[in-house]
Amino acid sequence: MTSLLFAIISLLYASVGQAGGTAFVSLMAFFGMSSTETRPTALGLNIVVAAYSTWLFNRNKVVDWTILRPLLFSSMPASLAGGLIVLEEHMYKTLTGLVLLLASAVMIMQRGRAVDRVGEIPLRESVSIGAVLGLVSGLTGVGGGVFLAPTLIALNWASPRQTVALSPPFILANSTVGFVGALFTGQFPSPDLALYAIFTLAGAVAGAVIGLKWLSQTAIRFILAAVLLVAGIQLVRA
Repeated sequence: MTSLLFAIISLLYASVGQAGGTAFVSLMAFFGMSSTETRPTALGLNIVVAAYSTWLFNRNKVVDWTILRPLLFSSMPASLAGGLIVLEEHMYKTLTGLVLLLASAVMIMQRGRAVDRVGEIPLRESVSIGAVLGLVSGLTGVGGGVFLAPTLIALNWASPRQTVALSPPFILANSTVGFVGALFTGQFPSPDLALYAIFTLAGAVAGAVIGLKWLSQTAIRFILAAVLLVAGIQLVRA
């Protein structure tokens, strides 16, 4: 049952360029998984889903690496630093939930903005934002895509469709270093990680194709906002 739910979550999130880390965390909390297993398990599943989505989007030449490189340059070391910090469980869930609710609000308020990227992205601002997103990603253990997408859209640095392709490599990079950080703190994933990974990969395959071929800009924006809102509420109430 848990594996099937992971597959459904992966399909829904992958359709909007996300790996599902926030929902994985919520689901594992619901089923009573220990907090020491939750973060590394979610990060491990993020790596599986984001690796496939990154490969697919890069093969289709829809990843704008000029936007992504400065963000990754600063986010990866910051994510590692965040991953080495272990928050008390209630603080961890509350912090993550509040950030997701804020991200959802930003997505909703930006619904009338232009959908195409305008002008060049300032390097200093890009590096600074990458560092902040990386630190928050490492602290929460959700990979960072849910923070990256609304940020890029709010700043008009990328369209909703562009963020679908930019989020997976960002999640992959930050989840990988965050996973390493979690291991260093003595947190290890669930023994069932391999089984969960198979189901989440199956969901990601279907979800990524849906997002790449069939979802409109408006649909992507509102699905992502809904995903952020639900996950945020679940974590704050947990």
